[in-house]
Amino acid sequence: MSTSLPTLSELTEYPVIQAPMAGGVSRPELAAAVSEAGGLGFLAGGYKTPDAMYKEIRQLRRLTRRGFGVNLFMPQPSTADPAAVEVYREQLAGEVTWYETELGDTEGGTDDAYEGKLAILYEDPVPVVSFQFGCPSRRVLERFEKVGTYTMVTATTVAEAQTAQWAGAHAVCLQGIEAGGHQGTHRDDPQADASVGGIGLLSLVTQVKESVQLPIVASGGLMRGGQIAAVLAAGASAAQLGTAFLVTTESGANPLHKQAMTNPLFTRTELTRAFSGRPARGLVNRFMREHGPYAPAAYPQIHYLTAGLRKAAAKAGDPQAMALWAGQGHRLARELPAAQLVEVLAAELSVAREGMSPRGGAEGGRE
Repeated sequence: MSTSLPTLSELTEYPVIQAPMAGGVSRPELAAAVSEAGGLGFLAGGYKTPDAMYKEIRQLRRLTRRGFGVNLFMPQPSTADPAAVEVYREQLAGEVTWYETELGDTEGGTDDAYEGKLAILYEDPVPVVSFQFGCPSRRVLERFEKVGTYTMVTATTVAEAQTAQWAGAHAVCLQGIEAGGHQGTHRDDPQADASVGGIGLLSLVTQVKESVQLPIVASGGLMRGGQIAAVLAAGASAAQLGTAFLVTTESGANPLHKQAMTNPLFTRTELTRAFSGRPARGLVNRFMREHGPYAPAAYPQIHYLTAGLRKAAAKAGDPQAMALWAGQGHRLARELPAAQLVEVLAAELSVAREGMSPRGGAEGGRE
């Protein structure tokens, strides 16, 4: 790792990172509020054109001079079965009629304009870039290091974390099975759907800590400062929270999505392919129950297929057909301004650390 690059602890005042949530949630206002409060705010580059991503970066820079990150989706292999996608399209015919909308075109690219986004981030570097759904090549990560960008790769297993280390990433973001939204697995294996699959966050952090010599960012179900203290004690350098920030004032999440986090109507979460064709954790609603068992492994084709339906459901005020991404800790969500949430989490973390050390205030967990 280049000695000129900052460490995670130098990038943030507190070991609190706001997860990059695609689909309009992680907008510049949210990332700026988190960074200004001493955390690390993130923009989500996924599902955006390179130009739209760059516009958000410029907007964020006008809102804060502090460090921030941008998340990119890795290109996906074209392994989807067109016939299975068409069968699923036919299954959704009733939804189309009910919401008076159309299903989307599934013939688009599977690379999420990756190369175009890389070109922008090489030309006008940002402090941190993270990657989802795979690991970049060593060439890409070395290029980022040369321009002074700190890189982080999402991993869900020890093997994926080892791949990130081999490729030259500066840190690994470990995503436990508790996490909301898409699982960041490097390879989407439909065979894994038949089992419970996935590793809990604390077990994952411990296993990777003993196998990989990279700073660890822990993510999955974290909603309180005490939980952050736990993953830091297990060996993480920082914690990444998504669902906790989804309900904040600055979040771009639909109000129905925010309300659903603590709505007694939604009691649990599950992993599903129903909305995107890739395993993602969300609140169990009607759409997930009716279509989840039949959704094929076809990402991002199913994401684009259902995009219009999800928008139509939101417009109709019906959360039962929206993708209500949420982690297992969703009932602990607190509707606060993002800066206040960072402060509360930092205070809870301080109290928890004092309670964990007989000497009062352990300093472990940071680089």
